[in-house]
Formats: sequence, C-alpha cells, structure tokens
Amino acid sequence: MACSARDLHVLPPGARISAPGGSPAVLLRDIRFRYAEGGPLVLAIDHLSIEAGERVAVVGPSGSGKTTLLRLLNGSLRPESGEASVLGERLVPGRRQRREQRRRIGMIYQDFALVERASVFDNVLYGRLGHAHPWLSLLGRFAAADLERAAAAIAEVGLQDEALQRADALSGGQRQRVAIARVLAQEPALILADEPISNLDPALTEEILALLVAACERRGATLIMSLHQPQLARQHALRAVGLRAGRIVLDAPTGGLTPQALHEVYGSALAGEARPHMV
Repeated sequence: MACSARDLHVLPPGARISAPGGSPAVLLRDIRFRYAEGGPLVLAIDHLSIEAGERVAVVGPSGSGKTTLLRLLNGSLRPESGEASVLGERLVPGRRQRREQRRRIGMIYQDFALVERASVFDNVLYGRLGHAHPWLSLLGRFAAADLERAAAAIAEVGLQDEALQRADALSGGQRQRVAIARVLAQEPALILADEPISNLDPALTEEILALLVAACERRGATLIMSLHQPQLARQHALRAVGLRAGRIVLDAPTGGLTPQALHEVYGSALAGEARPHMV
C-alpha cells in the first residue's frame, strides 16, 4: 500500500481536464435562485463562463451568494430558471446528478466536514466512494487502487505520520489538509472550496491556499474558491468574480482588484472588515 505523491496520475504541464466537447467547465446563463418560493432572490446571474483549468476566486460580503453559488455548482441546489451546465452536464431542476458526474466535482468546506471518529486514512478514503463499487463500498471494502490513491493523497498534503490518527485529534490546519486530501483522492476535474481558510489561524492561511492551488495546478483541475479577503484572491487566483446581493458586479483578473473595484463589490462594508485587506 506504500505510495507517494509522485505516484499520482497527473497531467503533463499545461494540460487541462476538459469538459466534454471542449465546452466551458462552468456555464451559467440567466440563473435565478431562491431558497423558498416567493422568497427573496438569492442569485441573479446573467452570464458566467469559466474555462477548464481556470483558478477563480469568488469574493463578496457575507450574504452576497458565494456559498449558494458553489452549492449550485456542486449539484446540491438547482436553479429555478435559466441555463446551467457544469463539466458539460446540464443542471436540471428535479433531476439528480449521475454518479459519474458527482465524482468529477470535489467540494472543500469551511467546517472541514470530516467524520470525527474516523482516522485520517479512512476520511481520505471516503473520497474514493464515487469510484468504488457501490455495494462493496457500503461494506467498507475498497480496491487496492483506491487504497493507493488515498495513501498518495495523504502523502501529498504531508500527513503520513498522522494517517492512523482520528480526525478529532488533529489541529485545524491538519483537519483542512485531510479535507484537501479527500478531494484529491476523488480525482475531480472541478474543485470547489467554500471559504477554506475561514476556520484557520491566520498564520496557516497562506500555507493551506498554496497547498490547494499547487495540487490543482499539478492536475490541471479547475479551481473555484470563495474568499472573504481580497488580498488572498490576488495572491492565489488569476480571476476574481465579485458578488453583491447575488449579482455579479465584478469579473476581472485579480490584478484588477483595486480599491475602486472592491468598493463596487463591498460597498460600505469596506469601512469594516474588508478595508484592512486592500493593501
């Protein structure tokens, strides 16, 4: 079962994991979403296209729709109207995603979403559920290739020595590394990260984001992450999509995250939490 990060199947430099037919990894047109019928409009996106292999930061104040957008892209939600496709497959209200599609989309949560009593290895192995035989996985049985992928992902995030420890015995930074390793073991074409550093000590934010970005680049995977700090978007993404009240008010290279542009996204919130991060 010994396996290292070098054993991972990764694409050659510059290669990209494409959606079928060379279509964008994400394509949204005239999307409208509410959590309850007759309730407030949470998302109103006229157009958003993200190519395979892009590294995108979704920024905006709390309540702007960042998490809702990611939940829509991972299939947890369906739009009430409009056209949405992810990795070449349309999101149709009332239709469940195919198993093959679900395993191509990985999600990293701000609260880690680990099985607390399970070991690091088992938590990462759960990322292989979409690849394992459904009946065998229910019995906790995985193929040797699945075990090797899990071991390689653990090595890639530097947790070999903690592989047999329970998740609830780890630090916050280690727990997020487990969550990243679980997604890497899944081998998705699209990785979504919802505020992946919000529950971490500030000293760890750079380390965790750099680890995530490097892993995506090695695979040519598309990365879309919601971030509350504009300066982290500038450092770790190439494109920024700014949401305000569920609408896209900014879509530009991260070098364009100037104070004026950020004011369009955050408005008066710049006087508060966002202002220290503008420098």
